[in-house]
Amino acid sequence: MKSIFSILLVFIGLTTFAQTAPTPTEVLQLKQTDHDFGKIPQGKPVYYSFEIVNVGSEPLSLQNVQATCGCTTPEWSKDPIAPGATAVIRVGYNAAAEGPFEKPITITYKDGQTKVLKIKGTVWKAPEGSAPANASVQFLKKTN
Repeated sequence: MKSIFSILLVFIGLTTFAQTAPTPTEVLQLKQTDHDFGKIPQGKPVYYSFEIVNVGSEPLSLQNVQATCGCTTPEWSKDPIAPGATAVIRVGYNAAAEGPFEKPITITYKDGQTKVLKIKGTVWKAPEGSAPANASVQFLKKTN
């Protein structure tokens, strides 16, 4: 009986400790976590703006916004985001390499917390040279 009582006290103590442990509060909300550019022509940079919201009660500064390679360039304001305010992270992709791509962008904020954005799409190679001449255009010009 004493052993059951002891186990019960230990269990209650652990449960109480688990309930009083501080839980991190979320302060950064992403309105969208990924963007698909679809098919884009090679050599034509594309851009997308992700909106973020400070849902905390204090101003929030982004410590860093980093892509995994030089083909992806994030731009953001270094100014603190007021509570309830929205900010924009503009992400560019240079579309130099042909084929599908998927690039993560990591946002670091408030004591090393992170969130990840993602862009993806497919880069297609445009045909070289100019388009062939259209003989029908001359015919239409003669009839009008």
